[in-house]
Amino acid sequence: MAVNSYREDEFMENTDKAKITKRLLSYLLDYKGKVAAVLLCMAVTIVISLINPLIIEEALDNYVANSDLPGLLKLGVFALVINVLFILLVKARMYIMALITNKILLKIRQDLYEHIQTLSFAFFDSRPTGKILARIIGDVNSLKNVLNNFVTTLIPELITVLGVVVIMLVKDMRLASAALSTIPLMAVTVFGIQKITHKRWRVFRKKSSNLNAYVHEDIAGMNVVQSFGAEDETKEIFGELTDEHRKSFWSACRFADLFGPTIDFCWGLGTMMLYLVGVKLLGAERVSIGLLVAFGTYISMFWNPIMNLSNFYNNLVTNLTAAERIFDILDTEPDIVDREGVEELPDIEGSVEFSHVSFTYDRGTPAETKVLEDVSFKVAPGETIALVGPTGAGKTTIVNLISRFYDIEDGTILVDGYDLTKVSINSLRKQMGVMTQDNFIFHGTIRENILYGKLDATEEEMIRAAKAVNAHDFIMKMEKGYDTELKEQGAGLSIGQRQLIAFARTMISMPKILILDEATSSIDTHTEILVQKGIEALLAGRTSFVIAHRLSTIQNADRIFVIDKGGILEQGSPKELMEKKGAYYNLYMAQFADIQ
Repeated sequence: MAVNSYREDEFMENTDKAKITKRLLSYLLDYKGKVAAVLLCMAVTIVISLINPLIIEEALDNYVANSDLPGLLKLGVFALVINVLFILLVKARMYIMALITNKILLKIRQDLYEHIQTLSFAFFDSRPTGKILARIIGDVNSLKNVLNNFVTTLIPELITVLGVVVIMLVKDMRLASAALSTIPLMAVTVFGIQKITHKRWRVFRKKSSNLNAYVHEDIAGMNVVQSFGAEDETKEIFGELTDEHRKSFWSACRFADLFGPTIDFCWGLGTMMLYLVGVKLLGAERVSIGLLVAFGTYISMFWNPIMNLSNFYNNLVTNLTAAERIFDILDTEPDIVDREGVEELPDIEGSVEFSHVSFTYDRGTPAETKVLEDVSFKVAPGETIALVGPTGAGKTTIVNLISRFYDIEDGTILVDGYDLTKVSINSLRKQMGVMTQDNFIFHGTIRENILYGKLDATEEEMIRAAKAVNAHDFIMKMEKGYDTELKEQGAGLSIGQRQLIAFARTMISMPKILILDEATSSIDTHTEILVQKGIEALLAGRTSFVIAHRLSTIQNADRIFVIDKGGILEQGSPKELMEKKGAYYNLYMAQFADIQ
């Protein structure tokens, strides 16, 4: 999968808007009872709104015309009662729909978040974090009005329109035809507008995503920005992205705002036709004042819902692109999944075997990169294997394949004789510990960060793990010891302290297979001496894969694999490889030339 950045718009397949809308609205089915209650409230309010013009007609033609004051008062009291009921029911359905909508948004966001956690490294490698966050936060929030208005606007307004049309046709076919004569013009114009605006709102969402991705990246790398005095450059890029964002919004709004004027024009033209036909063509002898006033009210009751429906349609077109982006991720199939019939990996001894393994990044794309080609080796339980070689040779790829963060292209990987594709991912990874040079420290206490490796660990286990990697002493010197609150990414701690906490987190999980990927490269020499004994305790009795550029840290390894050119150039103990005077010897001599 090609890498996407804040400089590039995300590619989106053309989708069926009807299917997207149906899928989005299907979330309402989980709240059928509450939706039914809302619809009942609206049914009563619609009936009341349809009765009101009839009350006016009755009052004018029968009570006012005949000077029947008692009858008029009774009719007024009746109108007052039903309209108070109208107000109460409107408030009730607004409250219920707000409740339903917020619960649906919570579920969509939860579904999206849970699904993202199932996706492989390839998904996260291919796009900035900010673009993912834009979908989880901004795009989900955009759906609120669509879901709410579907029930509170689309359904009642459609019923109102149909009810008004039926009443108008029953009352007088000629007046109804005149009042509704502009509907075809409205339909054609609105359809043309939405075709244009949908495309432009898609562009706007992409520009929003680009801006979000850049802001996230810039804030995350603020120390680098300030260190190199690059504030002006980042300000310029931010300005360019915000300008693109503004222009895309303006471009979309310019057409979306035509919905209202179109409806207003058709409304005014239809009203003109009503009075033209009623007064000029039919005359007062055929059309009573009450009927004409009632029709004037009904035409407003017809076009007001049409206006609301056009606003809903505009809102739907605007935010349907957000739903497309959400479902795009939900429909992304995880690359790394448990196959049918997988078994749980039992407690392992720790043997690992690669048999003719090949692996390619971004396979099938222009960015395709062959990293491993027909690699085979066997590692015995408890053996420590050091992986060395130039950057990009495939060292990290090998350990990622053992953890099954990627699936291999060809060959087989076995752990204790079990094919990794035939055991559950969870049962494999819970028996592995992975340490990198940039271990993430979560916002929370030191205790919470260490216990992340084993949530049910006891206090004694936590302290024992911290002591094993020489983290206990510096932790106890902090203000609240293990309950000291850490900032995001461990801000305020030294790099060495963050590494020690991460070591303790790995130690407490007691993994059977341990992976140290440049785990000591960020630790100063003094701290490295302290942690080296902890690492030895961590390695004891475990199958370990250690990636290191500091060759001094791997002299106790059982074997060293020199990785380059798609495979293992040579392997053996440190002593054997030095005596061989091959690739490892050259690496060693180059690194320690100043000492020699």
